Amino acid sequence: MATFKDLEDNLKSFIIQEQSDAHNARSVSVAKYNNIKIWMDPKKFVQPHCFIRISISEAVFVLGDFSKLNGGLGYEERLVLKWFGRMGIKDKLQELWSSSDTTKNTEVKK
Repeated sequence: MATFKDLEDNLKSFIIQEQSDAHNARSVSVAKYNNIKIWMDPKKFVQPHCFIRISISEAVFVLGDFSKLNGGLGYEERLVLKWFGRMGIKDKLQELWSSSDTTKNTEVKK
């Protein structure tokens, strides 16, 4: 079973790779992505969702269609949406939501 840490590392690698492939490869700040956080908070939103924080930006996405419930991630938002579309990511997030450990692993970041 995937963990939040696994998904955070996967997202970090994906964003860095995507930016390295872009024309602005020299301006990629790898350190910015060392603090990516992914979590779920069933008490805050009842529909299956995940929070994603990159640096000081934070957004909440619905797991079904990855529509945004709240917040924004700036430039990285399009990369996160592209990451959501990768094979297996949705399944791993759904598995974490469905697991009995969801409430144990939930971290409220304020």
